[in-house]
Amino acid sequence: MWKTIKFGLVACLGFTLLLVLTGYAYVRSLNLDSQPSANPLSLPADLAFVRDGERAPRGKVLAVVTSTERIGNTDKGAGFELTELARAYYVFVANGYEVDIASPLGGKAPMQLDDSLVAADYAFLNDPIAQRKIANTLPVTQINPAQYAAVYFVGGKGTMFDFPDNADIQRIARAVYQTGGVIGAVCHGPAALLNVTLDNGARLLAGRRATGFTNAEELFLINNARELFPYLLQDAMTQGGAEFAEGQLYLDNTVVDGRLITGQNPWSTWTVAEAMVRALGHVPVARERTSEEISVQLLDIYFRRGAAAALQAKGRLPLADDRMLLMHALVAGMQWRMGDAYHIQKLARQ
Repeated sequence: MWKTIKFGLVACLGFTLLLVLTGYAYVRSLNLDSQPSANPLSLPADLAFVRDGERAPRGKVLAVVTSTERIGNTDKGAGFELTELARAYYVFVANGYEVDIASPLGGKAPMQLDDSLVAADYAFLNDPIAQRKIANTLPVTQINPAQYAAVYFVGGKGTMFDFPDNADIQRIARAVYQTGGVIGAVCHGPAALLNVTLDNGARLLAGRRATGFTNAEELFLINNARELFPYLLQDAMTQGGAEFAEGQLYLDNTVVDGRLITGQNPWSTWTVAEAMVRALGHVPVARERTSEEISVQLLDIYFRRGAAAALQAKGRLPLADDRMLLMHALVAGMQWRMGDAYHIQKLARQ
């Protein structure tokens, strides 16, 4: 019996080692670091849609970011996501809106940097006006919602802790919505809406189509997320009465329900912001899509219509960000979806 157990252990260890080596070889084969990235010296004036955007002032938008720096009692960083603020910020600015930035505590807000930034993200980091705003965020206690046409809740893991029970966030969202304004939120940002109750006693999310960072996305990145967070956002939104619209893992999914606009993840930021501009009664200024957005479109075609259609589309579309395609191939490989891993890698390398 011992020989059988010993043989089984050796076989198990050998198989595990084989998987590790295979996985390492696969990641190396993707050569992610070879993919081009945006210019880190980009400035707002380099963004054509901002430079050539609407000049007539149309009002103000309030962007709200988290003040929470850590996940619970751990050393894991929280804060707001730069990409989810910067891209929306410049969409609003380009369309004639002044943007104020607020947070639960005010002052300097903790920021998380993605490892895949586009020109708008670098422009925000190099923009002295934007940097002053993020270093001196307005406390939500001091916000007069009557000054704003819309409020946009920026994502970031910290929102899971300091957004839902903040009475001033609830006050701002309720007042903006009830006076005909627009509510937007992306990724973890919809945590701000969980406990918003209107004057008629109804919850803002009740019976509304909405989305946010999904359970699948959260648990893929943090397998013990149920222990680290007080709740998972998809569960909480569903329990709050929302008709949760779950899209494909890590692809753009923006849901518009009247003046309530929500996005599933960081790749929904552009479309959430532009949908908010439409809800405010304007056609968004023309904007050249980023190579990352082209990749998202290709992946959407792949999952909806198959590998052949995606390969054909790549030949017709502007240049895609192959790094993003390869990252999705890696995600598929990690989930043992080897067919998807093969086809998406092939799509990237066509």
